[in-house]
Amino acid sequence: MVFKLIHPAPLTEQKRSRDGCIYLYRAMKFIGWVPPKEGVLRYVYLFWTLMTFVWSTTYLPLGFLGSYMTQIKSFSPGEFLTSLQVCINAYGSSVKVAITYSMLWRLIKAKDILDQLDLRCTTMEEREKIHRVVARSNHAFLIFTFVYCGYAGSTYLSSVLSGRPPWQLYNPFIDWHDGTLNLWMASTLEYIVMSGAVLQDQLSDTYPLIYTLILRAHMDMLRERIRRLRTDETLSEAESYEELVKCVMDHKLILSRYCSIIKPVISGTIFTQFLLIGLVLGLTLINVFFFSDIWTGIASFMFVITILLQTFPFCYTCNLIMEDCESLTHALFQSNWVDASRRYKTTLLYFLQNVQQPIVFIAGGIFQISMSSNISVAKFAFSVITITRQMNIADKFKTD
Repeated sequence: MVFKLIHPAPLTEQKRSRDGCIYLYRAMKFIGWVPPKEGVLRYVYLFWTLMTFVWSTTYLPLGFLGSYMTQIKSFSPGEFLTSLQVCINAYGSSVKVAITYSMLWRLIKAKDILDQLDLRCTTMEEREKIHRVVARSNHAFLIFTFVYCGYAGSTYLSSVLSGRPPWQLYNPFIDWHDGTLNLWMASTLEYIVMSGAVLQDQLSDTYPLIYTLILRAHMDMLRERIRRLRTDETLSEAESYEELVKCVMDHKLILSRYCSIIKPVISGTIFTQFLLIGLVLGLTLINVFFFSDIWTGIASFMFVITILLQTFPFCYTCNLIMEDCESLTHALFQSNWVDASRRYKTTLLYFLQNVQQPIVFIAGGIFQISMSSNISVAKFAFSVITITRQMNIADKFKTD
């Protein structure tokens, strides 16, 4: 079966929460982020890692700057905006990639914490939920892959068919003006460099969504365990108390270890994206409304979808996590504790105070990551369009 992991595995197979990251880490391994631990292949692989960072993380943003310094007069308004919107995003992408790669150890360690949480998943219902979230996480990564690759491919083909390189990066060795062959060679080189950058950017954009989807699955299973407390008449009061303590430990493992270890990575990457999303969307929409032809419009439309995917799905998931925390509190308060022992009630009160603390992700220590904050920063795109209309910037570009 093609893309087997996007379908829930049968319960006869043993799946773990970390399996939801399989496609993610395969892509990381391909781009050079997960080297072998030892052997000669490790050093060959590290050379590949260096090359991807040199070309896709360093050369790409500098290539845009070089093209502006050497051939800014040859750009049409539409070509310049097409280049500028990607240039700004490329600089942000390089920052996000640097943050993600430097803190990759946190994401790897978080998978070990997921293994500890999986030890509590013993019932068939819980195993089924694990299988579903594994499929959902890998499916989400695959959707991102198709969209991101679709943007790079559509921009490459539409630009070459229009007789110009897709991003017009600075290239001192091949002059694309010297014939069709040079145009295809320069464009293909740009496409290869951009494809590496697109994959790196995708990794930085998808890991928050995947890790929080798995988090939500474990929150759901914890809520069900809380609802079952003291409902099994075969358990003694001491055994029911032990089940309550296990729920407390599960919540502590989720909140104090799993969330704490992934929050610093998410904070840096989402903060960077929040700073750029409004400006990049604004420039893209200006290009679409005022300067693009049908081919550029298709590429710009794919770029808009890519930009929206970078934050909106994760921000929506953050809203759902806050709702999960609230429902966890309700489940604990409504559990069967009224006629419990004094020790049970004391522990439950302690647990109730802790579960009222919501799981909130903060971008850069400033913005709470949620749909409202995402919409607020995205609104800047309309401010950019309004300024352009009021100052007649588009008409001046066309006249010049």
